[in-house]
Amino acid sequence: MIILGEKPLDIQDFKQVVLQKHGVEISVKARERVVRSFNFLKDFSSDKVIYGINTGFGPMAQYRISDKDLKQLQYNLIRSHAAGSGNALDTIYVRATMLARLNTLLLGYSGVHIGVVDQLAAYLNNGIYPVIFEHGGVGASGDLVQLSHLALGLIGEGEAIFEGKRQEMSEVLRKTGLKPIEIYIREGLGLLNGTSTMTGIGLVNMLNARKLYSWAVFASSMINQVVESYDDHISKELNTVKKHLGQNTTANYLRDLLEDSKLLKKREDKLFNGLNGEKVFSEKVQEYYSLRCVPQILGPVLETIDNSCNVLINEINSVNDNPIIDVENKNVYHGGNFHGDYVSFEMDKLKLGITKLSMLMERQLNFLMNNKLNEILPPFVNLGVLGLNLGIQGMQFTATSTVAENQTLSNSMYVHSIPNNNDNQDVVSMGTNSALMTAKVISNTFEVLSIHIIAILQAVDYLNATDKLSMATKDIFKRLREIVPVFVEDDMRYKDIQKMRDYIFTNPIEL
Repeated sequence: MIILGEKPLDIQDFKQVVLQKHGVEISVKARERVVRSFNFLKDFSSDKVIYGINTGFGPMAQYRISDKDLKQLQYNLIRSHAAGSGNALDTIYVRATMLARLNTLLLGYSGVHIGVVDQLAAYLNNGIYPVIFEHGGVGASGDLVQLSHLALGLIGEGEAIFEGKRQEMSEVLRKTGLKPIEIYIREGLGLLNGTSTMTGIGLVNMLNARKLYSWAVFASSMINQVVESYDDHISKELNTVKKHLGQNTTANYLRDLLEDSKLLKKREDKLFNGLNGEKVFSEKVQEYYSLRCVPQILGPVLETIDNSCNVLINEINSVNDNPIIDVENKNVYHGGNFHGDYVSFEMDKLKLGITKLSMLMERQLNFLMNNKLNEILPPFVNLGVLGLNLGIQGMQFTATSTVAENQTLSNSMYVHSIPNNNDNQDVVSMGTNSALMTAKVISNTFEVLSIHIIAILQAVDYLNATDKLSMATKDIFKRLREIVPVFVEDDMRYKDIQKMRDYIFTNPIEL
């Protein structure tokens, strides 16, 4: 069990609960905070006008709600905003959303009843995932539509994914013996206002982006061995004179992976020995950028991933609804903590970084495909009969078209605000859209990288270079060859791409 509410949630906690499906338990201190917040709001709101408690919502906040309709107001909010469309979110994203919302409520600034947090914990522990749709949120009052579908599930309505099947939430509650939450004061607004969906998806994106980065470093170390690059472009001396942490970290990883390679060349042996008298050099003096600029290209990607992690961990540990119920100062503050610009901006930057990573992998793949560029491999790394066999020509089309899609998806959502809600929400973040587009870019990039890795494996076998690889890369090479063995004859390859994609997705490299 992961204990929630004793300390800020960190990335390991998130990973264990969301990806590894550990159970959760609410700490005593967190429960006390939630109860105090609820009791304070109950007393404080009795003779005051407070948004979303005894007023309408959005531009209808000018309308006072009568005492007899206060609970109905919260139900109306949940039901009316459960208006999403498109595909249902993957249950991993729903689980991430529930954890993010629960963690925010446990901070004790939302005024919700203790039953809400208990229900969220129960859903996490029982694998009950309310159906939440991808389209709907503009990320200004938070993820209103997506979180409405979460709230709908908590009141026992709508649908859920449970035991691998989509079914009515009422039936799921019957099977598990759970009861719907009750509405007391602001349980509807406390659940809907916030950035929990975009934050949850964003953190999953960040973890998957780290996997991509590590595999891209591996692929880059392999192609530099295949073409027998000079080793000075990854040297400590060259990289430390440029003062960027990401670049130097990437160069360090490459040096570690390639430490004992028998394939990399040294300039001292070839060009700096005073013996080379060629007028036109038979070998390249410098490699193509996609080979020798890997630290400079992947360095910013690594820093972007790290920065996204910091921002999103701050967000998941923040109070991000409205109004804020401040027990200590005995007041209620109205503002815009639900606004998703921090997450939206980070997701735009992350998808730019991962798109650039996919472009680097595609250029490296192209270098392997084009025998006129590499001058050591047959066209399309074809291990069969040239002309009769086609090698992995078909795979390259898939990689190229997928990178092109990434480039289009990388257009910013952060700057695509469209006013809505009778212009009450006149500047919005589009944070969930940005997070979902980033997820698509990441998924695409796993496919591109899978194709590139298959090409690298074929190239190593064509050159009979396995025993010359560094020990670290040779071990990984052998594991990957178990997933997709060497092939000579033409055959359908889509299953190989899928097997490789599944393997690298579930088996990140520890750099």
